[in-house]
Amino acid sequence: MNNNNQIIRFDWAMKRLLRNKANFSVLEGLLTTLLGERIVIQKLLESESNQEDEFDKYNRVDMLAEDSKGELVLIEVQNNNEYAYFQRMLFGTSKLVTEYINRGESYDKVRKVYSVNIVYFSLGHGTDFVYHGKTEFRGIHQGDILELTPFQKQTFKVDTVSQLYPEYYILKVNGFNQVAKSPLEEWIYYLNTGEIPSSATAPGLEEARERLKLDSMTKDELAAYYRHLDNIVILRDNIYTEREEGRAEGLEEGLNKGKEEGVREANLNNARNLKKLGVAIDIISQATGLSKEEIEKL
Repeated sequence: MNNNNQIIRFDWAMKRLLRNKANFSVLEGLLTTLLGERIVIQKLLESESNQEDEFDKYNRVDMLAEDSKGELVLIEVQNNNEYAYFQRMLFGTSKLVTEYINRGESYDKVRKVYSVNIVYFSLGHGTDFVYHGKTEFRGIHQGDILELTPFQKQTFKVDTVSQLYPEYYILKVNGFNQVAKSPLEEWIYYLNTGEIPSSATAPGLEEARERLKLDSMTKDELAAYYRHLDNIVILRDNIYTEREEGRAEGLEEGLNKGKEEGVREANLNNARNLKKLGVAIDIISQATGLSKEEIEKL
């Protein structure tokens, strides 16, 4: 196989390569393209990355960066479905807000947080592939947006209240199946396919093309990378197959028990099958809606 022009998947690059300061320009390019302003990463901070759990090793990875303005950027890649992912995003930003302020400091020291979520599953229900969320306060009678006073603008060096609050970006990369016509779409295309077209000009992609080549890996690194790709595919297939088989078996057994009991029986069968595969109980709970206690008893 010729690896000369093949590019490493972004989630693997985040685990192994993008933590090197020499490669910050790749991440800076993504963030600059997404946020619409030049981002310079000052340093990487401690985060939840490099999980010990076997599932997490290939399901998710995150990275926490501090930019030149002292703002925090949490970048997270999630490979498989997590039904409470919206709440997880909230928890992640809330945790950063409280962790990165010293006890006794005034509230004007609260750090700005950007949460960038690259998800490879269908999160929520929507037709776009990039979503942006921010906090605004709108009058319930007049419909106006609550603004900062001139003094607050001068003190905090921002123009709107929303700039003081965490902002969320969700990149649903699996939903992108068109020709890239903008820098952001070029990035989405790479995140989705692991390929960078020769015509791509988005910030960071040229650096990614040069520094994230498969042929730069050692033999052992390449073997680990291919295992990572296989694990992602296998896990997705297993969870999908067992979920569908469990649902079918449960519904068949539940025909005489009523719809509600049938659905529960489907979830129980699904959980049994996933447990046999060695899938973590937390993941089984997310996939079936059963409690951890119920799953442990199976």
